[in-house]
Amino acid sequence: MRLLIELVVAFASTIGFGIITNIPKRTLLPAGITGALAWVVYVVVAGQTTNLILPNLLAATTIGLLANIAAIWVKAPVNVMYIPSLVSLVPGAIIYMSMKDFTLGRETAAQAGLVKTLSIAIGLAVGFVIAEAIFKPIRRPLRHWFEARR
Repeated sequence: MRLLIELVVAFASTIGFGIITNIPKRTLLPAGITGALAWVVYVVVAGQTTNLILPNLLAATTIGLLANIAAIWVKAPVNVMYIPSLVSLVPGAIIYMSMKDFTLGRETAAQAGLVKTLSIAIGLAVGFVIAEAIFKPIRRPLRHWFEARR
């Protein structure tokens, strides 16, 4: 039940961020689905491991693959799908707490938070690179398949 609630909230937050960032209306639903499924991947993997990078890497790979498919389907740039789908994975609270610790003179806690943030950022970046590497050979055939179906 909890996973279903998280799926719905991730879908709503992705759609909401898509509206705020003014992405085209035809891309809201695919972006919402992409963001929600990526969050589910993150939650499931995070529940199975104590590793910080792996859940973010797999969630970013999920975003990369699904966003590329959706971008071809709705004929939109893939970045339009990436940005709102990524909102749930951005470590904003960790960055905020690290900056707060830094300004309060707690350098050790600030450093730990910033290392955590960089680890998450590296996991997300590598996940997107992996998704692009996987998707590159199938992009053209998939585009032709979608065009044949229209």
